[in-house]
Amino acid sequence: MKLVSIESEVKLIPLKTPFITALRRVENVEFVRVTLACGNGLVAMGEAPATKAITGEGIEDILSSIESIKDKLIFHMPKDALIILHKSKIGSSAKAALDMALVSLLALEKKEALYKYLGAKEPIVLKTDITISLKTPHAMIEDSVLACGNGMDILKVKLGKDIKHAIEVTKNISKAVPHAKIIIDANQAWHVDNTLEYIQAVTDLNIELIEQPVIADDIEGLKRITENSHMPILADETVFTLDDAKKVVESKSADMINIKLMKCGGLTKAVEILEYAREKNVKCMLGSMLEGPYSINVALHLAMAYSDVIKYIDLDSPLLYKEPSEELDFDFMGCEITYNPHL
Repeated sequence: MKLVSIESEVKLIPLKTPFITALRRVENVEFVRVTLACGNGLVAMGEAPATKAITGEGIEDILSSIESIKDKLIFHMPKDALIILHKSKIGSSAKAALDMALVSLLALEKKEALYKYLGAKEPIVLKTDITISLKTPHAMIEDSVLACGNGMDILKVKLGKDIKHAIEVTKNISKAVPHAKIIIDANQAWHVDNTLEYIQAVTDLNIELIEQPVIADDIEGLKRITENSHMPILADETVFTLDDAKKVVESKSADMINIKLMKCGGLTKAVEILEYAREKNVKCMLGSMLEGPYSINVALHLAMAYSDVIKYIDLDSPLLYKEPSEELDFDFMGCEITYNPHL
């Protein structure tokens, strides 16, 4: 079962409305899809979106990385190709696309659903949050009410550097949809003092957690916030690798960590972090960038295998697509996983 071809193409999926955070504004999901084929006829795909603001990789960077390594992977068994891949210095998103395709091939070889290959016994119902983009307070309230009216009850609210705006939005959304679970994501827009100001101002509200309030490398600031917050603090951009996760957990700089395939380099590395989190009894979020359907499907299988560790699932990209994707009804060796916004 040796690899005989690796092909890449660029795909684009329009969004219903622009996706806006403190870091970027995006109107389409643009990603690279890589297709790996073996001599025995097995084929698997992986995907990596453009995430210049987070991983430093645009579409051309991802394409270039895949092109630079594919000759080193061709004619190797997928298991051996994974070793070669993770010794390489290519970007984490490009690595993730190749990794998820290679791991999928290994599952196909065993004639197992990916969730079983990753350790789960059976499929389970999964529930994702949905993102409320950074807009005016009135627009964010409208979006929150609409999302809850459509059956979503976990809102991931994107906030910017304006703390007064952040406090106003949080209070108004909490009042408008009192039964919704609210996750706050500042995307590194705050500093320690105004984060603590925000926490004090919303202390009586039902906030699930605050995600990455300070810049990624401010571990000390993150730790100060965690020590002084009654709300759980989630590290996102601070944690790319297993070493990053260990540093945050061992220093008690955050209560939880957000694992994303594009940050860590794919399923192989995500599993390493999840195993560590399981050992340390640390709960995680399984997050995503704005991604294509195949990479979301892969993440869903991973979530099934680590449901004891993953407390929150942030895999809402398909809910933001302008048109539904047929590729989300993913039949993987007999395991049909339907992405249902009303689960």
